[in-house]
Amino acid sequence: MGRGGGRPGAFPVSPVELRCGTRAVGTYVHEPDLPARLSPRPYLHPLTTLGGTQVTELMPADHLHHLGASVAVPDLGGYNFWGGRTFVHGQGPTELDNHGVQRHTRWVGLSATGFDEELAWTAQGQLLLVERRTVGLREVSPTAWRLELAFTLTNATGRPLRLASPAANGRPGAGYGGFFWRAPKHVRPPRVYASDGAEGERAVHGRHAAWMGMAGDGWTLLLGGADPWFVRAGQYPGVGSGLAWAQPLTVSAAEPVTRRVVTVIADGKLGPAEAGELFRASATPPAPPHPRP
Repeated sequence: MGRGGGRPGAFPVSPVELRCGTRAVGTYVHEPDLPARLSPRPYLHPLTTLGGTQVTELMPADHLHHLGASVAVPDLGGYNFWGGRTFVHGQGPTELDNHGVQRHTRWVGLSATGFDEELAWTAQGQLLLVERRTVGLREVSPTAWRLELAFTLTNATGRPLRLASPAANGRPGAGYGGFFWRAPKHVRPPRVYASDGAEGERAVHGRHAAWMGMAGDGWTLLLGGADPWFVRAGQYPGVGSGLAWAQPLTVSAAEPVTRRVVTVIADGKLGPAEAGELFRASATPPAPPHPRP
């Protein structure tokens, strides 16, 4: 992957290609050109299995603001960094002119197997958060690879920032916000299960589990993280973490919010037993991206 760009601290100005060995498995779009209503932000799309099956979806008709795999928050200090309508207590989902933007500001490290970057979260000209994001990937087996995404959100306002999900604002079950992966929609909904034996969308949604799986037509995603899992399978296939599942989270200047989500992407529709073996085999983390010269 070549380096380039005319800005200080920048490598490429085009989307970044990610590879496992000789195989391209993904693209990171760090400077997207998107309407304000979608809460513009960097995203990973397309991502594929090692066999070439696509496992992300971009701007699907049912939710145009679903952007592959990204970090998104529905309510940060009253601003929408998720996209689409905003849930307002007593009114429901409401169109508001309150969308924020995540802007890539500089690369800290970059290689074909990952990157380290800084981003600015802004809304109506105000800087709210500074983010440090690290992504690394490696091959796990001839049919699976691992993606690790870690982020640290630092309050840049000098005052406490309230971070919330629609559930924390009064919409039961809608605890989304954090890392979110929109998968491709097929005729049959994907199979959903968790490391503790739970199975099905209702059972896994909102659950704390070491990892959870979503298995579609020709692909399987296994995700591990610290927050409850937000899961959709019947309406559309999507899975993410819940930073503020039921209660708001306060981001103070003194205490940044840090999370890490690991996703194993496999060819084939794996069952829980095979998925568990694969997730355990993926435990070795990837090498860090190359530092800037």
